[in-house]
Amino acid sequence: MATLVFAANRFGAEKRIEAPEGGEIVDICDHHFAPIPFSCRSASCGTCQVEVLEGEELLEPPNDAERDLLPLLGGKGRLACQARVRPDVEGVVRLRSVLAT
Repeated sequence: MATLVFAANRFGAEKRIEAPEGGEIVDICDHHFAPIPFSCRSASCGTCQVEVLEGEELLEPPNDAERDLLPLLGGKGRLACQARVRPDVEGVVRLRSVLAT
């Protein structure tokens, strides 16, 4: 089972969420009130850009929309509105919001 860890930021302490089935990070954040800001939810604004501190290999590769926007944002990290945790993986994905630090 994958565990999402949201690094402490100005909005609060570190938060850990189990993601036994994988899934979309945006849905996991919504369900567990994770400290990642969202706006458009369609890979057009970059509000939800996160730095992947650990466990990048536990995420699905970026889709076309995410690949198109990331270079405009400096080419680093992922978009939480598009990133997905791979199903049936074990380990930790540690994320930090780019805007919330």
